[in-house]
This record gives sequence, C-alpha cells and structure tokens, in this order.
Amino acid sequence: MFTSRPIGFVSSPYKDASEIPKGLGTKHEADGVLRILPDLEPGLTDIEGFSHLVVIWEFDRSHGFELLGTPPSDNRPHGVFATRSPRRPNPIGLTVVELRRREGIELYVRGVDMLHGTPILDIKPYLSGISPDQLRRGWLAEAEARQKG
Repeated sequence: MFTSRPIGFVSSPYKDASEIPKGLGTKHEADGVLRILPDLEPGLTDIEGFSHLVVIWEFDRSHGFELLGTPPSDNRPHGVFATRSPRRPNPIGLTVVELRRREGIELYVRGVDMLHGTPILDIKPYLSGISPDQLRRGWLAEAEARQKG
C-alpha cells in the first residue's frame, strides 16, 4: 500500500456534481486547467508533444461505496467496476483530456469532468493501440441501442 498525495489540483467550471453532464451520448467538452505543484514542474518536461493525457484523480467529496448501482445512462443496476460511479471502494477517478497548451505549471485542457479543486494524483500521456473496431462498450452499447429503439 502507498499513501497518495496530490501532484496538483483541477480548475474546473463545475462547483457541484449535479453540474457535470451525465447520461447517454454525453460529451465532456468543458475547458479546465490542471495546476501542478511548483516543485513537480520538471515532471512536465516534454508533455507538450502529446495531444491527450490520462488524468488520475481523487473523488475527494465522495464517501462510502456501493458494489451495485444504477447509472444515469441506464435503468438497470451494474457492478461498480463496470461503471464510472464516484462511489467506489477506492475513490479514484480517471479522465482522458485533450491537452491544448502548457504554460509553466498549468496544463490547459479540454474534456474535464471533475469538480473545481479536485486533487490530481497522476498524469500520463494517452497511448492506445486499440482500434475502434476492436473496442467493446459492454452494457453501455446495449443501453444506447434500447434508447434508439
């Protein structure tokens, strides 16, 4: 086990979880800033070369967890590990954002779905070799098909 510590904090237009878009077909297009702690700035060296970043963050305002829950995008219960629910045994979130630009310790990004002030645990460049035709979307694809039908 390890004890996590934030490497920075999110600046987001969302102050309350109810403001974050949810449900089928939702696109996360909000702009935000990932502010990294000044002593960690050398860790951002060469990050500008990547178009997208994986941001690992803490659901710092979520308490407790449920192993089964009904997400806003479906009327059927699913296991927490098959959803993006904030009510998890370990309150860890993961979001892919588009890197727009870097200014010192600030990463200007598009696609935030975190609350303002959310602690950032790590950032990694997004690298995926999975082609869209090989990607399966599980129950979410089924829920989308039911909604269209």
